[in-house]
Amino acid sequence: MAATLSRRPRKQVAPEINVTPLVDVVLVLLIIFMVIAPQLESGDRVELPAIAHPDKTAKLDAFTLTVTAGERYLLEKEVIDKPNLMARLTDAHRQSPDKRIVIKGDRGLPYLTMRALFAQAQDIGFPGVALMVDQKKGSKPIAGEE
Repeated sequence: MAATLSRRPRKQVAPEINVTPLVDVVLVLLIIFMVIAPQLESGDRVELPAIAHPDKTAKLDAFTLTVTAGERYLLEKEVIDKPNLMARLTDAHRQSPDKRIVIKGDRGLPYLTMRALFAQAQDIGFPGVALMVDQKKGSKPIAGEE
């Protein structure tokens, strides 16, 4: 006698997806990007000096020279040592003689350092030299400037 096995249909169970590991990974990536993104955008941190009434109409196509509080120089986010700075600025001016230069210096730098950079940029022949600044907190705009 052959024993017959009875086969009962199995109950269909819907698969469950565990999303906890996915959420953990996404949160870690979010934190990493929140920390790294500000550094990618601006290069080194520079605390700009503030003025009460900045010129909002000035829009320049210019080279940006950044000077950090530790007197580290960056031309368009490229780190340049001080002995080679003037040669790089001269080359940049030679390639684009109509382009201006904007100096973005930390507020903790001595005025003498910034004035020397202005003079050197003018001696190279840049058609315009500007200083990048922030607006002072709490300053009121001049009438008609809004």
